[in-house]
Amino acid sequence: MTLEVPRAEPDPHETRQRLQHARTSRLAQLQALDDSGPAPDDYLLSEQKTAMQRVLKEIDEAFRRVEQGTYGTCLGCRKPIPAERLEILPYTRHCVACQRRTV
Repeated sequence: MTLEVPRAEPDPHETRQRLQHARTSRLAQLQALDDSGPAPDDYLLSEQKTAMQRVLKEIDEAFRRVEQGTYGTCLGCRKPIPAERLEILPYTRHCVACQRRTV
């Protein structure tokens, strides 16, 4: 007897809303970094901008996965990513186990 509960597919509309919220937040953060102007810690600001741009790219890739019907499937093991993880990190590409292996 298995205790595995079938996972419901992520709702595309809700997923798009969550991704759009993540994108809007990151764009606002990036704008705030740009508005802060030059500072003694320019290297740190540059790293923060690079990280924010990387997340924006990941969000765009997540939108593509929604359109392709592959959103919510781990790119490593091809198993469903738990809904809780997708709620916290809607643009994630990997389940926790596969993410640990890629780091």
